[in-house]
Amino acid sequence: MKQQELLRRLKPWMLPGAMLAGVIFHNHMSRVEILAPYLIFVMLFITFCKVKPKELRITGLTWGLLSVQILGAIAVYLALLPLGEDIAQGTMICVFCPTATAAPVITGMLGGSVPRLATFSIVSNITVAVTAPLLFSAIGAGDIDFVTSMHSIAVKVVPLIIAPLALALILLAVAPKAHSAVASKQSWSFYIWALSLFIVVGRAVSFVMSEPAGKIPEMIAIALCSAAVCGAQFIIGRKIGRRFGDKIAGAQGLGQKNTVLAIWMALTYLNPISSVGPAAYVAWQNTVNSLQLYFKEKRDRQLKH
Repeated sequence: MKQQELLRRLKPWMLPGAMLAGVIFHNHMSRVEILAPYLIFVMLFITFCKVKPKELRITGLTWGLLSVQILGAIAVYLALLPLGEDIAQGTMICVFCPTATAAPVITGMLGGSVPRLATFSIVSNITVAVTAPLLFSAIGAGDIDFVTSMHSIAVKVVPLIIAPLALALILLAVAPKAHSAVASKQSWSFYIWALSLFIVVGRAVSFVMSEPAGKIPEMIAIALCSAAVCGAQFIIGRKIGRRFGDKIAGAQGLGQKNTVLAIWMALTYLNPISSVGPAAYVAWQNTVNSLQLYFKEKRDRQLKH
């Protein structure tokens, strides 16, 4: 069997395999977790090399997804508050947190518009950096200094998105042949994403297992609410995206979240146990992504035969 054929057959199982490996080897994540930001940077750089500057435009899709992200988070918090502050915060942060930095990569793999999703990813992350201190102050999450909090969040999210995009645009201007060569290697993003997923899932499992046993019922409730909003966001995003001509970008933009940032925000500004929500969201969103990639690969094979 040729190497290319072997990789094609293994591809649908790589993401579930990476998640399973993350669960099994979660105790060893401290040794490799430092690699995660660099892997995401490289993955985004490869993906952004497909994007032309004129394609980065804020459209109705951007505003539609952003309104659900912000207003939906507030609505979810108020709706679940009678069930408990921790459940409300743990679910709210799963809606409020910005689009995953890797979302444009998965969008490209599924056949959606990378420029549209890249634009929304930038807007989504910057909006969270600005509005998070306001929202967390409004729900009484401690004494929060607006400027300091905005700076802390922005430092964690903005460079990871802006830097690879800027590098891709600079390469296009100064070395178009090299830029074209990188753009032709889009398949590499998938394998880098699988390795990143192994690390992120391992970190999430380690975190959840460190919580006290007495909190298990509450953690289960938060995880189930996290699953519900995960499914809802993929469905709502798909409907919004269909209205603007790109259901894949819509679904990934709203459903695929920057869970690493969400866990950090929950631990820093909310009740610590609320971070179980985004920790569980890691599993939910990547199960959805794995299924989507599996069925797309299956459809592609059927079309070839």
